[in-house]
Parts: sequence; C-alpha cells; structure tokens
Amino acid sequence: MAAKTDIRDRVIAIIAEQAVLDPDQVSPEMTLDDLGIDSLGRVESIFAFEEAFDISVPFNANDPDEGAFDISSVGSIIAEVEKLVAQKSAA
Repeated sequence: MAAKTDIRDRVIAIIAEQAVLDPDQVSPEMTLDDLGIDSLGRVESIFAFEEAFDISVPFNANDPDEGAFDISSVGSIIAEVEKLVAQKSAA
C-alpha cells in the first residue's frame, strides 16, 4: 500500500500540474479555485487520480459539489484519495 506521504505528494503534484505551478506552491488549505483550476482541470485531475492510484473516484462532472468525493480543498482531496486507496487495499 502506498504510504500517506506518497499519496499526499502525488495528489499535490497532479494538482500543481493542472494549476501550472510547482508542487511547493500548493498547500492543503488551498482550494482549486485559489489555484485557478477550472471545471475541465478538475475533471482532468480526477482522471489523473484514478490513473495514478488505480482507483475509481465517485465524481459527477455535471454536478461536482454533489458527489461523494470532497473537492473543497487540496487537503480534502488528499483525504478522499487516501480513503479510496485504503478501501481498494482492503478489498
């Protein structure tokens, strides 16, 4: 199983790539809006998380605020990915 720091670093790297920033410019308390990531960038990030961690993210691109996947901040995204990776490992 991937270590939490590995997951955190990879999630931040994916988000930083979408925001065209260095990973050290992205912090857990930031929102995707803070980083200038639009709705297309959010969808691309979700696909990148699924591919990077071999998980299925419960995300509705048509209604991103209603899904079971919390994208309210970078920290919440990290926590959600950690949860999905843990569930996959337990299966």
